[in-house]
Amino acid sequence: MSPEAESENVYELVGGEQWFQDLCTRFYMKVAEDEDLRKLYPNDLEPSRYWLAMFLAQYWGGPAQYSDTRGHPRLRMRHMHLEVGIQERDLWFRHMRASLLEANLEVDLEKKMLDYFQMAADHLINSD
Repeated sequence: MSPEAESENVYELVGGEQWFQDLCTRFYMKVAEDEDLRKLYPNDLEPSRYWLAMFLAQYWGGPAQYSDTRGHPRLRMRHMHLEVGIQERDLWFRHMRASLLEANLEVDLEKKMLDYFQMAADHLINSD
């Protein structure tokens, strides 16, 4: 469980796994329509959607299904084969932010999650 989830179980606050599935569905619908970001993903977006939802659910205090199946998340390593620059980071964050805002969360919780997504997106930059 992440330090953020330890003090307040976000997974439980948002209603559990289905909330993360819905968030990732909204996100990948946006990715599918963005030709600049879409090219970073495989043809079938469903596995990416599934694994992101499992990862986020675990990160925010849910069951360890992601790690039990795939091992340590190693976020940066898992994305190193992709060329992620400022533009890709910004596009990814824009779509995740929009997807999160559509959930109409309480403001403090929304900010906490947006801060995490910004940090994670920044962490994946590996190209100029």
